[in-house]
Amino acid sequence: MSDARSFRGLLNRSFALVAIFLLSPIAASAASITLVGNTNGALATATANSAFNSLTNTFTFTLTNTSPYDARITAVGFDLVTGDFISNGSSGLNGFTGADVSWFIFGDGNLGNVPQLTGSVLDFGWLTGSNFSGGSPNNGIAPGAFLAFSVSGAPFTGRTDEAIAGSMFVRFQRVGPDGNLSDVGRPGNIQVAPIPEPASLTLFGSGLAAASAAMRRRRKERKQS
Repeated sequence: MSDARSFRGLLNRSFALVAIFLLSPIAASAASITLVGNTNGALATATANSAFNSLTNTFTFTLTNTSPYDARITAVGFDLVTGDFISNGSSGLNGFTGADVSWFIFGDGNLGNVPQLTGSVLDFGWLTGSNFSGGSPNNGIAPGAFLAFSVSGAPFTGRTDEAIAGSMFVRFQRVGPDGNLSDVGRPGNIQVAPIPEPASLTLFGSGLAAASAAMRRRRKERKQS
């Protein structure tokens, strides 16, 4: 009888740990984004897989160029607050910190206008040239290639992964079969999923491990009796 009570106790504790895992606050989420050219559609496309940690206000994403021909991604920027355009020299929100990636230089300030969408104000971004419109195709992301980026800052407070991902703009050059076009990619489909905290995952794994160990011991005792 005591063995049965002990076994039930282990199971109850395991289920309690699982419940903690399920009810723990989620500090991060991930999004899968499809970006499509504003004027040339499928001739300028990309995908981005992102994650946002609200505890550290850190947004990371991997940008992949899925365009045909030789279209190059030469810049990527974010306009977090729609409609805050003041002037062509506006720098939008400030206070972001990011690292340079390959030939892409991080900027938190006036990154220049977004072609075709001149009322947008980029709050931060990465450039291969002096502004978002320009850039160097030779130093951009080629079709089939990808780069990973990371940025953090207090202005992210209260925002969601979906909102941040939805504010992304990607600059394309050498677009089309002749390479004589350019475009700006905007988010189309965005899918968001929660990412459990590492501590919650540890609790979940501990609960399952305890339950599994208890069941193995119980089977062994039955075979020996």
